[in-house]
Amino acid sequence: MPNLNLAVVGAGLIGRRHIELVWAHGGCDLVAIADPAAPAQQLAESLGVRCYSGLTDLLVVERLDGVILATPNSHHVDQCLACVATGVPVLVEKPVADTYAAGQQLRTAVEGAGVPVIVGHHRVHSPILQRAVDIVAGGVLGDIVTVSGSALFYKPDDYFAAAPWRTQPGGGPVLINFIHDVGNLRALCGEIAEVQAFTSNQARGHAVEDTASIGLRFVSGAVGSFVISDVAASARSWEQTSGENEAYARYDGEDCYQIAGTRGSLAVPTMRLQTYPQGTAP
Repeated sequence: MPNLNLAVVGAGLIGRRHIELVWAHGGCDLVAIADPAAPAQQLAESLGVRCYSGLTDLLVVERLDGVILATPNSHHVDQCLACVATGVPVLVEKPVADTYAAGQQLRTAVEGAGVPVIVGHHRVHSPILQRAVDIVAGGVLGDIVTVSGSALFYKPDDYFAAAPWRTQPGGGPVLINFIHDVGNLRALCGEIAEVQAFTSNQARGHAVEDTASIGLRFVSGAVGSFVISDVAASARSWEQTSGENEAYARYDGEDCYQIAGTRGSLAVPTMRLQTYPQGTAP
């Protein structure tokens, strides 16, 4: 089979990672980058690929087998819609949308057009997550009763200076970070039926939350709680406990999820497992 012709839209932190992976993959050809910033032009020149200032020109000129969207959250839906309208499959970075209404609009368009759209929930491929899923699915915990989790870390000031959109609605830790944990929790405990939350921007004063406390009810009847903050000096997040991303400090022995059922409990990612005879107190 011929190689897939792919383009990456957005050459920021995540976009550059996608570019590296496409470039290194033997079954894909990186044919273009779309980003108006000068560093993106320089990167394209260094790779010998074309660079476009935006998605519109890219879709008009290039014959593509797929597009990877690694742009600010608020652009995702409009750019997905443009790709779908031209019949080009899309891998869009999470979150798929920055509002519920926009997400529903995209869902309707995708279902009507039949163009493949996938969201970049890469943790579904994590061997750590898969092991935890297998333990839960194996029934050793019994019926899942509750799950608690955290994503607590401190983002430095230059993180926001590099991309000011992260200080605006749609750019906070709920949609940038917690959305990954939503994927993990769905894999572990099933679909989520209801969500309630408190948010705060007290620490940084940005126009978007820096901290949130979230309550969850799953379709199975299990309930959960989650706290997230990008201004909390803590090691209890997936990145810091799993060790899967070398860009983060690693804290072996810490956990970010605790799943409890009628027969036992599991801490993730250490996989500390405690089981109890059915019908007796611990």
